[in-house]
Amino acid sequence: MFDQGLMVVALVVLVALSAGGLAWTFLFDRVENETAVTKRLERIVESGPKAEEPAAGGSGRKKSMQNALKEFEERQKARAEFNRRPPLSVRLQQAGLDWTRHTFILFSVGMAVATALLFLILSKSVVVAAGAAVVGFLGVPNWFVNFRRKRRQKAFLEELPNAVDLIVRGIRSGLPLGDCFRMISTETKEPVKSEFRLIVESQQLGVPIGEACQKLFERIPVQEANFFGIVIAIQQKAGGNLSEALANLSKVLRDRKKMKAKIQAMSMEAKSSAGIIGSLPFIVAGLVYLTSPSYIMVLFETTAGNFIMLGGGLYMMIGILVMRQMINFDF
Repeated sequence: MFDQGLMVVALVVLVALSAGGLAWTFLFDRVENETAVTKRLERIVESGPKAEEPAAGGSGRKKSMQNALKEFEERQKARAEFNRRPPLSVRLQQAGLDWTRHTFILFSVGMAVATALLFLILSKSVVVAAGAAVVGFLGVPNWFVNFRRKRRQKAFLEELPNAVDLIVRGIRSGLPLGDCFRMISTETKEPVKSEFRLIVESQQLGVPIGEACQKLFERIPVQEANFFGIVIAIQQKAGGNLSEALANLSKVLRDRKKMKAKIQAMSMEAKSSAGIIGSLPFIVAGLVYLTSPSYIMVLFETTAGNFIMLGGGLYMMIGILVMRQMINFDF
């Protein structure tokens, strides 16, 4: 009885420490990023022109620029809050899937049944099959949607600088901005092609082109799409040389792309180390099983061995997540 009570206490402590470690891993960067964004907005407000100060020389254009920037700042705060936790329908749209909520639930149920049957056949344990069903219902569908979202955003970032250059060349040759968008909606690659087609369709329905471009950030939640929408919207409200502004934006987008590639190259060593460290326990366990099966089967056949494997798996997962957060960079 004493051993069982001690085992239960150890399990509770282990689960509490693991839950704390997972919470710290997932929430630390989010809290830090929110604090950095708040401080950045405070610096912009403090360094920007005051509302009661007259514009230099009484220029009406500068006043309209100040009003546009204030309006954009309020919209950016709302969009950032929305994109931090988008609903399921928006996540499916961002992933390029035409699924409904009902379709997603059916897909989740199918994955739960498939994973449960697979693990029931392999382990012949109802408990393991039930755990696999929970993972299949909650984890696999969300991972699939997030994977499609990231892949679509990456493809969009690859093609967006070329689309901006196409707009610059079209404007300098005398084409209207709307015609440049129509040309992009037929000549470029996906998903830029379909996204600009939506902008053209929104414009045809009466939506101002600046507002239509700003909605691009809701469908493709990356900073580059946000930059593009802000440039178009400010130019539509305050005027200015659009071709020059977009040319500068294209240079910024390409520089950001180069910086991402450079950071990925510099972090490859850490990613390789994380992969080796993460796979090493499985390799060692496989080699031990091949050489001395009875030595390692204690972990599978005894209660204490199962607790040891559970604890080792949880702490290994925490370590992998911590290493993953250390080599991930936000742009």
